[in-house]
Amino acid sequence: MDKVLISQLKVETVIGIYEWEKQIHQNLLIDLEMAWDNSLAAANDDYQQALCYETVSNRLTALITEKPIELIETVAQMCADCVMDEFNVPWVKVRVMKPGAVPTAQAVGVEIERGHL
Repeated sequence: MDKVLISQLKVETVIGIYEWEKQIHQNLLIDLEMAWDNSLAAANDDYQQALCYETVSNRLTALITEKPIELIETVAQMCADCVMDEFNVPWVKVRVMKPGAVPTAQAVGVEIERGHL
């Protein structure tokens, strides 16, 4: 199975359940693994057959920053739905990490898988 990967996409947004969090911007780090048949793009050196990681990154950044969100679980599901629906990806693994959310941890996060291989 081929995959297209995006690692530690940094998105600055309003995220959290506490009132003080709703007044500030915080960083999220997004990791994606997306099932994609890269053989056609590779065989013909054809960008049109590739899954453009820049386009996906820009779309997810816009989606996550368009309005405040309380839960990183919601962010993960929104990312999975967007990638599968808008980019026709059959399977995706999304990890959302929130650095600094717990003082004694470097980051906390969630990971989900959606779709079928």
